[in-house]
Amino acid sequence: MTDSRADSAVPAAFDFSRLGRWPDVEADNLQAWDAADLLLLDTAAADLAAAASGPDGGDGAVVVVGDSYGALTLGAAANRGISHIRVHQDPLSGEQALNRNASLLGLEGAYGHHGLEPALVEGARVVLLRLPRSLDALEEIAALIAAHAAPGVRVYAGGRVKHMSTAMNEVLGRYFGSVMAGLARQKSRILTAGFPLPPEARPEARFPLSGRHDVGLAAPLELRAHGAAFAGPALDIGTRFLLPRLAEARPAERAVDLGCGTGAIAAYLALTRPQLQVIASDQSAAAVSSAALTAAANGVADRVQVRRDDALAGLPDASEDLVVLNPPFHIGASVHAGIALKLFADAGRVLRPGGELWTVWNSHLKYKPALNRLVGPTREVARNPKFTVTVSIRR
Repeated sequence: MTDSRADSAVPAAFDFSRLGRWPDVEADNLQAWDAADLLLLDTAAADLAAAASGPDGGDGAVVVVGDSYGALTLGAAANRGISHIRVHQDPLSGEQALNRNASLLGLEGAYGHHGLEPALVEGARVVLLRLPRSLDALEEIAALIAAHAAPGVRVYAGGRVKHMSTAMNEVLGRYFGSVMAGLARQKSRILTAGFPLPPEARPEARFPLSGRHDVGLAAPLELRAHGAAFAGPALDIGTRFLLPRLAEARPAERAVDLGCGTGAIAAYLALTRPQLQVIASDQSAAAVSSAALTAAANGVADRVQVRRDDALAGLPDASEDLVVLNPPFHIGASVHAGIALKLFADAGRVLRPGGELWTVWNSHLKYKPALNRLVGPTREVARNPKFTVTVSIRR
């Protein structure tokens, strides 16, 4: 079923070109908004206007989930006069970019940050959602909205057509009585969902997800994963290739699992080195929550400290002896090496002279020259047709 409504568009007064991506990677081919953001705001315009003209002036009626850098939140606030927008952004860099963009535009008081929890959506009447690529992430969000938003809530879920599938309609249909696909515009499309199903008609809660993996230890490695965590409860194949090589890493009192995801590396290090303290750091809210659960499931929560951080911003220079990293090569939906280079550089910054960075990466990315430059002399430890493991020593 399609919804072809063309409500009044976002006024041109809002200048999206003023939005920046900082602290995320800035590049000529990367921008802080896209056509899906504009289509979401256009499609939801009537409901946003109704929320703004209500008795509470839209106070708390509107929720934004997955706003990359603030285009949805600030577009709604600037042009609809909506106050107290509740916002959830999984990456910390998204929160920081929204805050910076809001400051530049004088809109600091228009919104508040929330975790993926009932308080985010309780009583909400309009939800603007950038569709995540993970169906598990979408299901966790849909379940939360259906359980806690207002009975008349309308969810506008948008994305780029190339990243969408009919499976997304099916996921939303498990939680809402109505799901409509809008007409495509500029290679973007909106799904509109409404009429939350009653509890007895919805699936049973299944998050966080669980997985058990044989990695050569006395007991299986337990993983826990929220919907938006990379690889979910599976053990990433690059991480699986890396883990047994870590026996060769230098002795240390503390190690850092940088970009920890679900915490597989952090838990493995703590299990194989009983005296080791581990910092597990990631900018993803779903990842750090998952990593904390993984540490607890493996009985090492007392030695694994989980942090949500922009790379290793919370650690001082030359403070660490051992950093382990399985770097991402996507920034949102874009393939870009910038995020890996940022993590390499920050690892080099926090390592003491003689400290080691152990990294696994897709071999075709050829990161060795960058590691030599940003960290120090780098040697190949292992290689298979897909992955390369290297160790870089801080000068």
